[in-house]
Amino acid sequence: MTTPAWARPLPATPPRGQGAPLDLISLGRRVRHLRKAKGMTLDELGTAVGTVASQLSLIENGKREPKLSMLQRLAVALDVTIDDLLGSEPPSRRAALEIELERAQRGPLYEALGLPKVRISSRLPMEVLESLVGLQGELERRLDEQVATPEEARRANVELRAVMRERNNYFPEIEAQAQTVLDAVGYTTGPVSQHLIADIATHLGFSLHHVNDLPHSTRSVTDLKNRRIYLTQSQRTDHDPRSVLLQALGHYVLEHRTPENYGEFLRQRVATNYFAAALLLPERPTVEYLERAKAAKEIAVEDIRDTFAVSYETAAHRFTNLATEHLGIRTHFQKTHKSGIIYKAYENDGVTFPQDHTGAIEGQPSCRRWTSRVVFDVQDKFRAYNQYTDTPSGTFWCTARTERAASGEFSLSIGVPYAQVKWFRGRDTDIREKSFCPDESCCRQPPPDLAREWAGHAWPSARAHSHLLAAMPPGAFPGVDETEVYSFLAAHSG
Repeated sequence: MTTPAWARPLPATPPRGQGAPLDLISLGRRVRHLRKAKGMTLDELGTAVGTVASQLSLIENGKREPKLSMLQRLAVALDVTIDDLLGSEPPSRRAALEIELERAQRGPLYEALGLPKVRISSRLPMEVLESLVGLQGELERRLDEQVATPEEARRANVELRAVMRERNNYFPEIEAQAQTVLDAVGYTTGPVSQHLIADIATHLGFSLHHVNDLPHSTRSVTDLKNRRIYLTQSQRTDHDPRSVLLQALGHYVLEHRTPENYGEFLRQRVATNYFAAALLLPERPTVEYLERAKAAKEIAVEDIRDTFAVSYETAAHRFTNLATEHLGIRTHFQKTHKSGIIYKAYENDGVTFPQDHTGAIEGQPSCRRWTSRVVFDVQDKFRAYNQYTDTPSGTFWCTARTERAASGEFSLSIGVPYAQVKWFRGRDTDIREKSFCPDESCCRQPPPDLAREWAGHAWPSARAHSHLLAAMPPGAFPGVDETEVYSFLAAHSG
């Protein structure tokens, strides 16, 4: 097995004269190849360039950087240009393998293994060279797969949330890129239509293709060779097709490269989600709308949803992007499964979410008395449910709705500290709960009368979720099958 091709992007050749680092290993192998092609010994080349053989040997082994004057003398002696000496392509298949093995042996992974280094010379058989390079690549691949354990994924999520909190979940650089795209297609105001989104794809040089055999592990597939984006024809999806397309375009506009670890994968996903939301709810008209709603003390997430024709979840997310930066309102967001498990969360208002020892919130049970849990028992699903909750970290007002998806029913809630509720519709609710979480006596333990009656007399058969026991899906794009995607592209490339 080898490292997936999409995890090995072609190396870009940096422009000359811009401080690009010199690849000493490649340079050394190229000098050795050119010297032997001319039938010269180290002593003969040393005489031609005015140095001793031992100094040339250091250069050929990638252990010494030659001065510009030496590079010029070497180019003359070997009858090539300096660009030929510094070329990015290895001169032969063997040279490429030698360079790869030399780099591996100088890397931290090889050092950590404590193995003796193999002397790379012309006497090393080609098949041995290929085996050593193949073994190194397979070892790196397996270690990369092990990195994305559930615990590592949680830690990466914690680090990312800290960045989002520090920046109040507002990223002006992505806002600017989204605005540039909107300006290019003539957007002025109002909801962003599917027709306008198709214009955005055309402007960026992509054609759209709806298919019924999209790989099951993907929402979309982008063919960068033929500049096509494939989307599903199925209407049975939990995701707004406009968002899926805009996220795919976001990877291109934001110039993402293949993620090297799970943390980078998460950062890219957050960035493309932000980019899509910044196109569906453009900053200027959305802020203007929110400022009018604040002045009227009528901010409501469902109104944002209806005004810009997006999902409630997208409207709630977008509110967290703009509320602190433009309205001076600190807030928190929760997406909670009906089982009580938190799937997504964000806060910069001091609310205390449950978390594990790594600081991860996702996967933790939300307090039964919070709006995000109580809303499931509310009969009226047409209106938003509003509630005040007294907690150890203060009183918060929250508004929530429930939505059904393929994976179950979820609540989506937005909350603010008591001092800032005056700007929101629904602040006049008289529903109030008191939460003592994380104190286990709040809601983690059964009521005393139930415990007295049933303790020791109940034995449930748990519905075990296999994903709780499994490791994170491997690969640069977790869970995506490389062969399946490549086969799909080959079938549709025409």
